[in-house]
Amino acid sequence: MRMSNRLSLLRAAVMVAVLLVVSSVAYGQSGGQTTIIDDWSQIAIPSPPELRSVTVNSTTTALLILDMQNNLTDPSVRPRAAMSIPAISFLLSKARAHSMLVVYSNTPGASPSDIVSALSPLPGDPVVRSGVDKFFRTDLEQILADHGIRTVIVTGTAANGAVLYTATGAALRGMKVIVPVDGMSAEPEYVEQYVAWHLLNSPGTRNAATLTRSDLILFTAD
Repeated sequence: MRMSNRLSLLRAAVMVAVLLVVSSVAYGQSGGQTTIIDDWSQIAIPSPPELRSVTVNSTTTALLILDMQNNLTDPSVRPRAAMSIPAISFLLSKARAHSMLVVYSNTPGASPSDIVSALSPLPGDPVVRSGVDKFFRTDLEQILADHGIRTVIVTGTAANGAVLYTATGAALRGMKVIVPVDGMSAEPEYVEQYVAWHLLNSPGTRNAATLTRSDLILFTAD
C-alpha cells in the first residue's frame, strides 16, 4: 500500500476516534440521547380519521360486547363508558332484529349477571371470560368459527384493553374488524384517540379494521 493511502486511512481512523469521543462526552453531559419523551410536546397530532359507512352481512357477522359491566360503567367513575351504552344498545337491537350472533365478555372474576341491564345477554348468548384479549384461553375463536363468522363488530370497554386486543386478535385470525367509535370507551379521551389511530395504522389491524359510528352500520342478510 502506498504511503499516501496509509496516511489517509490513519487520518480517517483518527477522525472517527475523535468523533466517538466527542459524541460520548456529549451524550454523558446531556444525560442521554434525545428521546420521544423529550420531544413529547412538539409532536403533531395526526389528522382525525374518516368514519366510514359500512354494510355487514348479518349471517357472517358477530357483535362483540366486551366487559360492559356495572362496575366498569359507573358514570361517576367512568363517564365515557356510561356514555357509550346507548350506541351499543342501538347496535344490539339491530343485531337482534337480524338474528345476528352476539357474544359477550366479562373480566376475570365477573359473571353475566354483572353486565349492565341495558345490554343483558339472552339465554344462549355466548359469554367468555378473560383479560384484555378475549381470545386468550377462551373458546371465542371456536364460537365464531362454528357460526361461520368472518366479520366482527367490536364494542366495549376499555378501548385500550378489551377492544384493542380483541380487535387485533380477530384481525390476526383473518377476520374483518369494524369498530364504532361511539361504542368504545376509555378514560381519558386521549386513550380513545390513540386507539382509533392505532387500529388504522398498526401492522396487525390496518388492513382489516374499519372505523365507523353506530348509525353508519347497515345490516343485510345477503
